[in-house]
Amino acid sequence: MSLVTARPFNFELDPAHAALLIIDMQRDFVEPGGFGESLGNTVEPLQAIVPAIASVLAAWRAMGGLVVHTRESHAPDLSDCPPAKRLRGSPSLRIGDVGPMGRVLVRGEPGNQIVPALAPVAGEVVIDKPGKGAFYATDLQHQLQAHGITQLVVAGVTTEVCVQSTLREANDRGYDCLVLEDGTASYFPAFHAAALAMITAQGAIVGWSATSTELLAGV
Repeated sequence: MSLVTARPFNFELDPAHAALLIIDMQRDFVEPGGFGESLGNTVEPLQAIVPAIASVLAAWRAMGGLVVHTRESHAPDLSDCPPAKRLRGSPSLRIGDVGPMGRVLVRGEPGNQIVPALAPVAGEVVIDKPGKGAFYATDLQHQLQAHGITQLVVAGVTTEVCVQSTLREANDRGYDCLVLEDGTASYFPAFHAAALAMITAQGAIVGWSATSTELLAGV
């Protein structure tokens, strides 16, 4: 066991039974011209976390830990994208529309790929998820159980949407979760801070949080 300095109290990490889960670090959210920007957001806060995630990813690979990447994505015919999701609001691009990086949030399109600095390598698990939570309509639970995983170190975007949704799903399934404070981000800094506060409140009711530096010092 490794002791990681964390909030609201230290986290006992069991590296042999922990996976690094990197959520939705795909071009459509992180790069200019993608879906995130089409919603009226600036992408710089999301780009800023790439180095912290990359440092943890390199260390995790070096110690032989399981790495799981997710991509929010839909089938080309959008059969797994309900109108309640696709038709929400008034973005300049909707899911499935053609943008600068191909069709938005559609599997196989350039914009749906994970940013090069964090790209998966052979042997790592890649989960295409049609929802915000990584467990919904995917085989993530099966993949984690097959590897004997009981803990998750979570990074990615956005903190208050897909990251928090996944943490709550994981908590309900019995996983202990540690979210990286500088390895998650929101287009809205206040939302990022609020989500971390909600996750760690009431004695880690959903999970723990720590910086990438604290995690790496612990392992």
